[in-house]
Amino acid sequence: MSTHEFTDVLLVLSVRPGLEEPVVDWLLAWRGDHGFSRVAVEEHSARHEEFTAAEQVRGRQNRLQFQVRIPAAQLDDLIDSARREFGGADVGYWVLPLLRSGHLGDERS
Repeated sequence: MSTHEFTDVLLVLSVRPGLEEPVVDWLLAWRGDHGFSRVAVEEHSARHEEFTAAEQVRGRQNRLQFQVRIPAAQLDDLIDSARREFGGADVGYWVLPLLRSGHLGDERS
């Protein structure tokens, strides 16, 4: 399925907390005009080889998710840029189509 069927998409990046500042700096430098959100999460996985010993005991891993709403046409460029910056790091991502977005104060949304 092509992401270009949608006007905007939501790119979610999942990173270890140690990458927070580099990812924030990278996203702020990105030429897009949309902001982003950051949320702390605990991820669960059957693949524990990437977990620290403490995370294996707890059964979950602390992560940060960055949520970036961007035009679908910019998605490939942003992912390519992320690969150049963080290709060797433990960064997961997924993309969701945005069917609609806006502000509740706007009558047109």
